[in-house]
Amino acid sequence: MAQPATGPAEGPKPLIGTAVHPCDEKLPPSRLVPAALQHIAAMYAGVVTPPLIIGQAVGLDTAGMTRLIAASLLIAGLATIVQTIGIGAFAGNRLPFVNAASSAGIAPMLAIAETSAPGHQLPAIYGAVLVAGVFCLTVGPFFGRLLRFFPPLVTGVVITLIGVTLMPVPVAWAQGGDATAADFGAMKYLALAAFTLVVILLVQRFGRGFLKQVALLVGMFVGTLAAIPFGLADFSALRSAPLAALPAPFAFGAPEFHPAAILSLCIVMLVLMTESSAGMLALGEICDRRTDGRTITRGLRTDGIATLLGPVFGGFPTSAFAQNVGVVSLTRVRSRYVVAAAGGALLVLGAFPVLGAVVSLVPMPVLGGAGIVLFGSIAVSGIRTLSEAGLDDSSNIILVAVALGAGIIPLAAPTFYAGFPAWAQTVLGSGISAGALVAVVLNLFFHHLGTHSRPAVALKSS
Repeated sequence: MAQPATGPAEGPKPLIGTAVHPCDEKLPPSRLVPAALQHIAAMYAGVVTPPLIIGQAVGLDTAGMTRLIAASLLIAGLATIVQTIGIGAFAGNRLPFVNAASSAGIAPMLAIAETSAPGHQLPAIYGAVLVAGVFCLTVGPFFGRLLRFFPPLVTGVVITLIGVTLMPVPVAWAQGGDATAADFGAMKYLALAAFTLVVILLVQRFGRGFLKQVALLVGMFVGTLAAIPFGLADFSALRSAPLAALPAPFAFGAPEFHPAAILSLCIVMLVLMTESSAGMLALGEICDRRTDGRTITRGLRTDGIATLLGPVFGGFPTSAFAQNVGVVSLTRVRSRYVVAAAGGALLVLGAFPVLGAVVSLVPMPVLGGAGIVLFGSIAVSGIRTLSEAGLDDSSNIILVAVALGAGIIPLAAPTFYAGFPAWAQTVLGSGISAGALVAVVLNLFFHHLGTHSRPAVALKSS
């Protein structure tokens, strides 16, 4: 695995004729606001997805969902500001880097919820998240030495499994969301989900510039409007949502600590740290700013701080958002203050729960249509990573095949691990953690043990 370059922590390469590095450029409002809006549009659906899925799984009411979404927005805003502005030499990579709740943690957290007693699901999840945050803070300074154990071969498997194992969620949403309802799977729900999906595809095909960037949000907005005449959208709960309020600490109960749940999320945290490191390397190249070991350490500390704060207010494991790296690459607007402004906007959104209530009231079939695109695109990202991971090697093909198979077992046969101990059900019952474990072990077996530590393919920063 390629190691990050060494050099000064800030080490920008001077640009001819320019006194200020593009990362440090302070844009006028006329340029800053539109650029920040693009980042918000690119990240918003991803930020609210984990609280939506977890909240639905544990049976939260509208008020609980609103608090969960507000907390996710608040933590994302705080983490993004710390990353871009920095806290001295301790935290923040000072790159145009977005941090928010990652979809990678959803499947393991769903597995934790399924093996926890009613009323103890969120406390069990938050106990594991809290320890995962401490784990990230502890391992972060040394993670550069561990990167070779997480090549694109491993991360590609995990990212693919994230998309594949989460696909049943939007499919259930498209059928109405409540599998116990008499009208689950009714044609009206399927038609609304299909309509939302078609709108997203049309905007993606014919939209231009900013409109194309927000295709997912446009589809959800139009789908919600279409649901109103048919009585499939209910906004009455908005009246009870507070206009402005900060999330209360431990509103969902004190964290509970279960070893199997903790192990599962610590495995996921290693994957998230790999993603963040790759994102920082990529941004370093895009922004023409050297990314060394200290930069990565400060960035991972920010991940750890945000993940550690998550259980206090109702957030989840935090990592880099790859789609925002893509926005920087596409627009060539490299100012970290643009992303800091986007983080500030997320803080404002999190401080106004009524805005979170609007998102929580989007009809399930609409979320289903949008979710098919969202989770499908995650799987495609993983496949793209695997395509660059050296699959011409037969050992790598076997590694990917076995790891994907292990990850798909819980999806294909949900009762496969029913006879296993509870701790094994939590770890192996999540396709993501099971696939990640197998991929890491087989990568060690094929490429490190007795082979002079030759990684499958070095971590690329692009």
